[in-house]
Amino acid sequence: MSAKPEKEERGHRLLRDILETVALTLLLLLVVRLTVQHYYIDGPSMEPTLHNQEYILVDRLAYLFHPPQRGDIIVFHYPRDPSVDYVKRIIAVPGDTITVIGQTVIVDGVTLHEPYTNPNDPASLAVYPPIRNLVIGPDQYFVMGDNRGDSSDSRQWGTVPKQDIVGKATLVYWPLGANNFGLLPDESSVFAGIK
Repeated sequence: MSAKPEKEERGHRLLRDILETVALTLLLLLVVRLTVQHYYIDGPSMEPTLHNQEYILVDRLAYLFHPPQRGDIIVFHYPRDPSVDYVKRIIAVPGDTITVIGQTVIVDGVTLHEPYTNPNDPASLAVYPPIRNLVIGPDQYFVMGDNRGDSSDSRQWGTVPKQDIVGKATLVYWPLGANNFGLLPDESSVFAGIK
């Protein structure tokens, strides 16, 4: 007589376990979707750091507890068309004074020595007019591509408002054979002399 209720109880436990597993999986997928997003690199503006047709992961919560930092690679909504996302490197943050003349970038009086820029980019000398002593406003960020001669960036269309920043690029995950596969390097040391 007790065999039938035991079978029913095992069936209920199995069903409950399956439902809990499905619910936890859906919750985990939702959390991942809200915190991490993938992006496709379309174009050479971030060479040699990021290559055309690569896929990256972006941490959407990176700036929840601290502001974006100089040297961070960010994904943001293009200020002139928010339906388009761009990826660039932050060069100056709110309150900084920036000068850009040819390949020379000076932030708060410190000339940057940028190992991440494309050294084989002779076009970078004449692409944009010089910027002299531009003070970055509150909640604004001056961004540039690492491939300076082939990058539409703050030199052309101005600063990026903080509310347009989607998140911080953290990882290249495709293609597997790329020379930059994995975590993106921390370039904060380039800006260490800026007070």
